[in-house]
Amino acid sequence: MKYIVVFCLAMFTAFGAFAQDTELETGEVDVIKSFDARLLETIRLNISPVLPPLDTTTRRQTYNVRGKAIEVEYLPPKIRPLAMKGDALQKNYNGYARFGVGTPGAFAGEAAYHISPNERFIMDLDFRHQSANNDQNVENQRFSYNGLKLDGTYYFDQGFAVNGKLGYSSDMVHYYGYNELDENRSFDKDAVKQNFSIFDAGVNIFNGTRTVADFNYSAGLDFYFMEDNAAARENGIDIKLNGTKWFNEKHPLSITLRTDFTNYRDTSDQSLNNLYLQPNFTYHGDGFKVKIGANLASNKDNIRFFPDIELSANIVSGIVTAYVGAGGDLQKNNFRNLANYNPFISSRNTIKNTAYYSYYGGIRGTFQGFDYDIQAGFKTAEDLALYQWNQDTIAKFNVVYDTASIFTLKASTMATLFEGFSLIASVGQNIYTLDREEEAWHLPALTLNIGGRYKIMNDQLQLFADLFFENGVPYINRQTDQAETLNALFDLSAGAEFFFTENIGIYLQLNNIANNKRERWVNYPIYGFNALFGVSARF
Repeated sequence: MKYIVVFCLAMFTAFGAFAQDTELETGEVDVIKSFDARLLETIRLNISPVLPPLDTTTRRQTYNVRGKAIEVEYLPPKIRPLAMKGDALQKNYNGYARFGVGTPGAFAGEAAYHISPNERFIMDLDFRHQSANNDQNVENQRFSYNGLKLDGTYYFDQGFAVNGKLGYSSDMVHYYGYNELDENRSFDKDAVKQNFSIFDAGVNIFNGTRTVADFNYSAGLDFYFMEDNAAARENGIDIKLNGTKWFNEKHPLSITLRTDFTNYRDTSDQSLNNLYLQPNFTYHGDGFKVKIGANLASNKDNIRFFPDIELSANIVSGIVTAYVGAGGDLQKNNFRNLANYNPFISSRNTIKNTAYYSYYGGIRGTFQGFDYDIQAGFKTAEDLALYQWNQDTIAKFNVVYDTASIFTLKASTMATLFEGFSLIASVGQNIYTLDREEEAWHLPALTLNIGGRYKIMNDQLQLFADLFFENGVPYINRQTDQAETLNALFDLSAGAEFFFTENIGIYLQLNNIANNKRERWVNYPIYGFNALFGVSARF
């Protein structure tokens, strides 16, 4: 199309030119000379430019600028911690052992070893022995304890882990309380010997690594078998299933299902079987935490509901945190727990649960380097275990039960006052109100513990001191059938441990320096001043 248009225009132009040529007249033109254009000579003018005079006057200018907010989008800055020099890491040792001798007729030894050939397998072995013999001063005032524990965990590639444990302990005591009843009475040591032998075993399966769904699980079974010299036997099985789901990595929802069975056999059979369902949820907010849960416990088809609630909030961040809560549980008074609290207990007792509800509130935090916790509370206890001397010729204790209301006050603190020196202290006060019994027999009301540790010379030398105070406990004087109070405990202990090489050291421990001989249990005065001196090793 383009070429056709160009051709038409050319033809049209040619046709026009041809038409004009036909109309012009013809003629001749003579060229005489070629045109030669020239300029005449001129005079060049030199002109020098001159700057205008400077304006030196000062003028005040006023500008009115309107403010305008401009939105600028930018990435938030990355906050990085200031680099600070950390404390030097202490050297770790796989093994530790201490052996010592002392007075009165005392011998003590303990050893522990940690085995970890790879990241999958961990095993710990612990052994402890302690004994004393004050027979020269108080007939048959002696004891001996031996304990051995083995604990191991293996982590599988599939993400789960298995933990197993074995343990055995032998706690031998003697009923030497008859000396306070009759100075002329005498017994052979085997006649007043009591030996509590306990075998423990357990297995637990749990997630060894974090799961994709942030769900932690565990399933465990614990078993023990216990017997004494009087043919009393007890066995227990505790099965526990637990699952915890984490939301946003900080809000856990947990459910625990537990069955705790106990069978006690002396002259008759007794059973104490508890079932538990324990759900709870904890929410962590900005400056506060809320835990809401419940503890549903069943015993002999009797279901109890215990609260599991706690609310805490920061009043002054890092310094003061206030909290309130409510809780409760079934606490077993089986033969094992009773004998652990009072080793001079009779083998013929009734085992029961103590059902308690507790309500508490307090403050905790850190101030001037002191970590502290101050709490007040109120507790109700149904079938609280109390202890009374049963008037046997060799002085044993029976358990009596009563319902009690207990008002509690307690406080604790710990701090590092300066480099190498740490302090820990706690105090507690219980005020008992009972339904039937006159006093809370052999239960202390006021306890105070203060301990200090001081490490110097690059931890080669460690000094320590401890103070234990406890009020005298109430008891029934069987001669008058009146309530009386035993003497208070004031136990001051001190000691030192010095490593003169990296692996070998010596230690000295002085116990009950004030030679206090209070009776924690009526007719059973405690050991007076006693000491231990021995050798320490770490490897």
